[in-house]
Amino acid sequence: MSEESFAYTPGLAVVPRTYVRKVRSLPVKGEILVKKGQEVSFDTIVGRCYLEGAPYVVKLAEMLGIDPEEISNYVTVKVGDNVKQGDVIAKYSALFGLFKKAITSPINGVVESVSEVTGHITIREPPRVIDVSAYIKGVVEDVSPGESVVIGVPAAYVQGIIGFGGETHGTLEVVVSRPDEVLDESKISEAHAGKVIVGGSLATYEALNKARKVGVKGVIVGGAKITDVEKILGYRIGVAITGRENLGYTLILTEGFGKLPMSERAFKIFVENDGNDAALSGVTQVRAGVIRPEVIIPLKGSVREEGMEPLGEGRMKVGSVVRIIRYPYFGAVGTVVDLPVELQEIETESPVRVVKVRLQDGRIVTIPRANVEIISE
Repeated sequence: MSEESFAYTPGLAVVPRTYVRKVRSLPVKGEILVKKGQEVSFDTIVGRCYLEGAPYVVKLAEMLGIDPEEISNYVTVKVGDNVKQGDVIAKYSALFGLFKKAITSPINGVVESVSEVTGHITIREPPRVIDVSAYIKGVVEDVSPGESVVIGVPAAYVQGIIGFGGETHGTLEVVVSRPDEVLDESKISEAHAGKVIVGGSLATYEALNKARKVGVKGVIVGGAKITDVEKILGYRIGVAITGRENLGYTLILTEGFGKLPMSERAFKIFVENDGNDAALSGVTQVRAGVIRPEVIIPLKGSVREEGMEPLGEGRMKVGSVVRIIRYPYFGAVGTVVDLPVELQEIETESPVRVVKVRLQDGRIVTIPRANVEIISE
């Protein structure tokens, strides 16, 4: 195949200057609190909505030992009343007052229904307020009333291979001198509280644990042992979908599990932006609709340059630098040496399109094209 041949594949972006656009959506219809053209920061609340509270059914007739149609004689509340946990919602008296019983509300909420058919009272918890933040520092490009906003910003952008924890932001501080240097606990101090620290090839268990105790906002490093991450969390993790873990901070592995030096390209970007604020998200999804953990570093005093377009899918060709995202070469980086046109049968006996990749140790491996991501330059 000629060197002009190419294929489209998802790209793993590592770029010093690009244009990042983020859609911030409300989970249900609500209120958008910003306007088109408005500058926003990481914590700016751009939208708010209310999720209906859960209903709680009090089986009053059964509890009082009465027929359902009789409950109106005993209830002390009506539909629409606000009640607090412990408030009396029904009273029962028998044998000339010698036997009394009071039923109290199990929750704070609003009386939604009093049914003489079932003999039940339904109390609904108060609505839950959901605030959606800007996540990145930029300018509101577009607004869909009641639904979403689009925020754009020129930025340095780095995607990782896998992450843990949700969205956060903080000031970047590179705490190692080389991309192959181990991030151990000696490199983390109380001065890093609230910051996003950048390491090299491996974050040790002691370093991961100390980062939590110190109160860092994020850790970005080439690799870590999955057993160490699980030890801190206290349970086993899956790697198909991540982002809801409670490490105490957001952890992004740029290369994968194990002792893996951070790529020179990514490390250089972090060094160049040392001291700048960054947004990061550990959310990862390796199934359909791939989502990668990301670091977004707004460029100081920068405006969108002409021709600076948002990141999209990359074009893979001979010479492209790619990362393998499936075992047995998971996390390995290499260079495309051939894109055969013909379908080839793999171990599962399925015919697929493949790519030949020269790994950094010199080996040439043949793998399905779906198992690689372009590392954007």
